Amino acid sequence: MTAQTDARVGVTATVNGVEISRSVATRITLAQFLRDDLGLTGTKVSCELQVCGACSVLVDGAPVSACTYLASDIDGRTVETVEGLSAGGSMHPLQEAFVDNFALQCGFCTPGFLMMAKALLERNPNPTEDEVREYLDGNICRCTGYRPIVEAVLDAAARMRREASGD
Repeated sequence: MTAQTDARVGVTATVNGVEISRSVATRITLAQFLRDDLGLTGTKVSCELQVCGACSVLVDGAPVSACTYLASDIDGRTVETVEGLSAGGSMHPLQEAFVDNFALQCGFCTPGFLMMAKALLERNPNPTEDEVREYLDGNICRCTGYRPIVEAVLDAAARMRREASGD
């Protein structure tokens, strides 16, 4: 091994609400770090080329492809994975809506869709169907087709608006 591949850097970040400090190899991806070092296996790796969306996570609220994003780049940032969606044993409205609308089959792409949808709904709590389709355009599903996924995101948006208004 060369010195370049052995290079490590200290990283302190907040992952799903928990502060972590680790030494990471400079070449390790965020997906590898989340899965192998932190045991957060909800983030899936498929294409490893930033084109399928299965590995989508949020860094400082913005979606990133964890398969190409370096773990060293999360230093001082906040990371949210699919495991961070549920709180206190309760599913997030997005998770509930995906189940209720049959928006998953094998589940491999689901974490990426959930994280992309969360990012969308944080920016736009009342998206149109076209806006949902456009925002999720970079995520690929080989099982369900996209209609149930879009319907689930729209349903989750309505649920979240009702929760926010106290209804």
